[in-house]
Amino acid sequence: MATFLLAFLALSILTPILTRWLGTRVFYVIALLPAGAFAYTLTQTATVTAGGAVTQNIPWIPTLGISFSFRVDSLAWLLALVVTGIGALVLIYCARYFSPDEPGLGRFAALLLAFAGTMYGLVTADDVIVMFMFWEITSVLSYLLIGHYTGKRESRGAALQALLVTTFGGLIMLVGVIMISVGAGTTSLAVIVAQPVTGALGTWAILLILVGALSKSALVPFHFWLPAAMAAPTPVSAYLHAAAMVKAGIYIVARLAPGYAESDGWLPVLVTLGVWTMLVGAWRSLRQYDLKLLLAYGTVSQLGFLMIAVGFNTRDTALAGAALLLAHALYKATLFLVVGVIDHRAGTRDWRGLSGLGRSSPGLAVIALIAVASMAGIPPLFGFVAKEAVFTSLIDAGVSGNAWGWIALVGTAVGSVLTVAYSIRFFWGAFGTRPKLAPTVLHPSPWDSLLAPAVLTVATVGLGLFSSAVDPFLTPYADTVPGAGSASDPYHLALWHGLEPALFLSAIVIALGAVLFRWRKRVASLQATVPPWIDAGLGYGLTVRAIDRLAARTTHLGQRGGLPQYLGTILTVFVLALGFAAAVNRSWPSEIVLWDYPGQVLIALIMGIAAVMAARVGQRMTAVLLAGVTGFGLVALFAFHGAPDLALTQALVETITLVVFVLVLRRLPTQIAQHNRPKNRKRRATIGILVGLVMGTIGVIALGARQDPSIAGELPRLAVEEGHGNNIVNVMLVDIRAWDTMGEIAVLIVVATGVASLLFVSGRNA
Repeated sequence: MATFLLAFLALSILTPILTRWLGTRVFYVIALLPAGAFAYTLTQTATVTAGGAVTQNIPWIPTLGISFSFRVDSLAWLLALVVTGIGALVLIYCARYFSPDEPGLGRFAALLLAFAGTMYGLVTADDVIVMFMFWEITSVLSYLLIGHYTGKRESRGAALQALLVTTFGGLIMLVGVIMISVGAGTTSLAVIVAQPVTGALGTWAILLILVGALSKSALVPFHFWLPAAMAAPTPVSAYLHAAAMVKAGIYIVARLAPGYAESDGWLPVLVTLGVWTMLVGAWRSLRQYDLKLLLAYGTVSQLGFLMIAVGFNTRDTALAGAALLLAHALYKATLFLVVGVIDHRAGTRDWRGLSGLGRSSPGLAVIALIAVASMAGIPPLFGFVAKEAVFTSLIDAGVSGNAWGWIALVGTAVGSVLTVAYSIRFFWGAFGTRPKLAPTVLHPSPWDSLLAPAVLTVATVGLGLFSSAVDPFLTPYADTVPGAGSASDPYHLALWHGLEPALFLSAIVIALGAVLFRWRKRVASLQATVPPWIDAGLGYGLTVRAIDRLAARTTHLGQRGGLPQYLGTILTVFVLALGFAAAVNRSWPSEIVLWDYPGQVLIALIMGIAAVMAARVGQRMTAVLLAGVTGFGLVALFAFHGAPDLALTQALVETITLVVFVLVLRRLPTQIAQHNRPKNRKRRATIGILVGLVMGTIGVIALGARQDPSIAGELPRLAVEEGHGNNIVNVMLVDIRAWDTMGEIAVLIVVATGVASLLFVSGRNA
């Protein structure tokens, strides 16, 4: 697995170079890598089906217990197949979607390949820190992919919006990840799920992680970023927003559900927001004319449906959720790719300008019809099998006494009615014939532009007809739910389960959905009555603008263009923070030695007097010389303490600094202008005195806060044994800390270079 991740990284780096030679054919080449990962994942099928897992561990930060550990079990196997399989098909699709002169083609190909690799790493990672790293990389890559059309303001705005929303959720999720790792005592995801963290710590950690999952999977109230992201090229929408990125949040919830679905707040949050999202997304789909936007809101709706399915803590809902996840990836990716073909061949995605495509492009219409039927839950397609499984599992949950099962069932049933309506709206809008419009003229397109959607359609039909054969591959994940083994009659995926309640519910849903489409004018009239301010995207805009205004006001208060004010603000915060820490501190030394010999007192007194006089004199040169006295006083202290190397370095730096000041000051007035009022001078003096007192206090506290014996007692012995020298300071600086000496030399070179530059510029101008 790690080998594939390195291959994704290396090939992504090389892709822009390959694009210069191959043009759009580069997509065929790079598609081989996710195809290879797909094939490798298939080779692990026997292990996964038997309930086992393929693991790999590469130590990374042993002191923190963090490693590049990967684990492919049934759930990861399913997601890895979706990510790599659909990723390879989308890359092949890109070869015909883009023209050879597409701006930024190499960059786009590299980013899309890198995203496929990142998603592969995310779904196979077993270390929560590594998983979170991949999680955040997907946000960055999606920002770059959504903003591919850099010249369009719409694309840039949508990319930034997606980045802000998903990163906001990611930062909150990071807190939850750290909390749950600390509570579990490990970063292993498998262990965290197998041995759940209980109590308030576990509850709050899970709720914070759910915020990240909800934002990534575009659930209410974070759903608005997904429709806006349709400004991206269609392959991005087909991959990121149908099969990959938006599934990341679903995957995390599905992964954690076996261990944490009984946590306080888990079901109420997921069911409430899931139902709300499903209804809002489906309702908004019914008012769209842009086919891509219609699918985008439909995706939002289906993500809510998915979140409900994977969130329940029963074996049957886990199985149904896994099946629905696969079904959704297949039919939604297909439909996005179909929209891309329509857009390219007809020049528009607005179905009000389309007519007769069903007759002029029968092959494309058949592919779309099958995908739409699967989305609507019509047999014998896999979408029907998955939806019926969800209905059955929710009915069983309700019958067993879980009230949230009935709430979820009613919500998903109503949402499914809307789903059928917007599914019909999509096909009717894209391929219907409108008497008032002339037949749409289509540009010719290569036959292989339909290869990717055709393969996905065949998979949708095949999995539906042979759904019972799919069951053994998804059952191992369902069996990880606590109590799964005690089920007397566990549910299994199949096309026909007999005349059961779920079947009748599916039939009612389809019939009501068709009626709702028939009443589309009434629906449009009803939607027109909704106030325009009821829009989450509008709320996002208002929030961002409010933050911008707050930032501007805060900046105006703290950034007035005056260095004294900046330093005063910094030092005041410094004094307050460390002063408070010192005030509540209890680690005071038992004995305080003020000086070792009288010479220290004399030197310190001279340094203090020089510093005070430097702040009060009116001549620049005098102030500089007095400031230099404090520096050379430090040289004397180093020398008296047996540190000649430090003393020499400090003396050289002070000397060069004085030279720099002299060169600069000769260009400035002799006298220092007095612009400060007495009140300001007193305030600054107070701040300076407090900084000195706080620093001195912190130094004293540091002496009393020692918990282990001082290493100083071992230095004489170590200097001789390890450094082969009797002068401890020389051994530390020259031998043990040679890099420190190199750093000091670098400082001298930088300062000397600056002085030489000033001299050169001065001589040239003269």
